[in-house]
Amino acid sequence: MADGLFRSYLSPAYVAAQGQLSAWMEQAGMSVRIDAAGNMIGRYEGQEAGPPLVIASHLDSVRDAGRYDGPLGIMLGIECVDDLRERQVRLPFPIEVYAFGDEEGSRFPAAMLTSRAVAGSLDPAMLAIEDAAGVSLDAALKAYPLGELSSDRFADARSSGILGYLEAHIEQGPALEAMNLPVGVVTGIAAQLRYKFTVLGRAGHAGTNSMRLRRDALAATAAMLTAAETIAFTHGDGVVATVGQLDVRPGAPNVVPGEVRFTLDVRAPTNDRRDAVAQEIMSAFADLARTRDVALSREALQDLPASPCDPDWTDLLAGAALDLAVPCGRLNSGAGHDAMIMAALGRTAMLFIRCEGGVSHNPAEQVRSDDVENARQVMIRFIEKLGDEVRG
Repeated sequence: MADGLFRSYLSPAYVAAQGQLSAWMEQAGMSVRIDAAGNMIGRYEGQEAGPPLVIASHLDSVRDAGRYDGPLGIMLGIECVDDLRERQVRLPFPIEVYAFGDEEGSRFPAAMLTSRAVAGSLDPAMLAIEDAAGVSLDAALKAYPLGELSSDRFADARSSGILGYLEAHIEQGPALEAMNLPVGVVTGIAAQLRYKFTVLGRAGHAGTNSMRLRRDALAATAAMLTAAETIAFTHGDGVVATVGQLDVRPGAPNVVPGEVRFTLDVRAPTNDRRDAVAQEIMSAFADLARTRDVALSREALQDLPASPCDPDWTDLLAGAALDLAVPCGRLNSGAGHDAMIMAALGRTAMLFIRCEGGVSHNPAEQVRSDDVENARQVMIRFIEKLGDEVRG
């Protein structure tokens, strides 16, 4: 896609971006290191050597991505530290700015892989994976030029403890724009389920296979996709169901499709609503498979429970905006973020930034510079207020 970018985990583009980030982190007064999962970390020392406040987002991108999803949050973290350096301010805690490596799962089929390693929630089985080109994660790690990495040492990225976690991110939705607000405090992150389905019918000649005798895997899949969309609609706001990948085989114009593989992503504000929607969709799929005489199997790819942000830190972040007279709303996040993984280590807070038209995962992704400056000021004020709380 024209103007799109693709910065997949451990790729040359990823390594090049890390090189630039390292220079900016050092200019902001941070020491820089690479952990065992290939995350880049800049550290700004505090008055005391206790657990750090982690400010983070992800460096990787989806295919044909925009400029802001992920990197904007990293850059805002660096800008906050640079502001402290310029004013010669040291806090009663260190700050670490993380550039996570694989939040999107766009190269290897395991989203939020590197933040899971830091949070200590990594399933070792997740490391036995390959990308679409057949390159194993271990091989990609060993080929990484900026450090000695391997899947055997991947879990060594685990943090020894943090004060808490702050992430800034473009909203990736239209709510803030509709409310005419530059920023919003996130109250929580939606629960997610993700599956991979395989529909097996019978391939046959497109000209000689009569319609009433067909076991068309693609036609059955199309009915399933429509059912998923209809069910999600009936469950109201905050519930979404998405089929993002479809693989039709044998994929010839004159052959009735005999096999289809597709993904399904289901999200809702709470675990109960998510599970109820997913179960209803599964029942509809099973009924359609029986009706159309096709076999249906599924594989669970991801199960992320809803992740509420810390109420006290949410109030502190909203208070920072109020102190600065920055208009600010509160909203839930339908998109997943590393924050929901890092919540296993401590308190989390998230700040959303208005994006034009709610467009994301698209080269048209756009933000206003004054909104970004408002976000930077709110983050700095939050850090200062947190420092006062720790001292007090």
